[in-house]
Amino acid sequence: MTPPTAPQGAAPSEGPQPVPATLPVTLTVNGQERTLELDPRVSLLDTLREHLHLTGTKKGCDHGQCGACTVLLDGQRVLSCLTLAVMHDGQAVTTIEGLGTPDDLHPLQDAFIRHDGYQCGYCTPGQLCSSVGTLDEIARGVPSHVTADLDDVRFSADELRERLSGNLCRCAAYPNIIAAVSEVHASQNGASQNGTAQPGAAQNGVGQ
Repeated sequence: MTPPTAPQGAAPSEGPQPVPATLPVTLTVNGQERTLELDPRVSLLDTLREHLHLTGTKKGCDHGQCGACTVLLDGQRVLSCLTLAVMHDGQAVTTIEGLGTPDDLHPLQDAFIRHDGYQCGYCTPGQLCSSVGTLDEIARGVPSHVTADLDDVRFSADELRERLSGNLCRCAAYPNIIAAVSEVHASQNGASQNGTAQPGAAQNGVGQ
């Protein structure tokens, strides 16, 4: 059967228009505005590592299971392997490179060093970004699955274990990580604050 043809002299119908291979994406990365032309399928993680050459953010499982790729997006922690860069046009991203420098460490970086909160160090960028986000969540009163009173969110070792449970450490430095984060919270809020976990008190059972 011959397919129908347009009447003589009629304008041909327009077919599907080609989809652009790339899209412009503007991100403020560590305080610096960056505009890129990206394939819409590129993850935020690959954008940071392959396009902006910020390799501090690690690719571990690439499936949202290990937490090594954690960054801060508008101040909130996200798994950068699970989200597309084009979804975050106009937003601010903070990576481990934006937390501190060798000459001016972030308090958590300093505490991780003093408490040996790492061994191989592969998970450490994600652990640090997640810890920054965790302390901010608690300060803002954002509850977790273990919060007893949703109207009164308090810092505790249990809160830390729950909130950081998505960041895996093959070297099992969990007790030292909890100690480091607890110390920073205490220094920022006063060690006598109710619900504050002392650095050494959080070690038993961490990572069980």
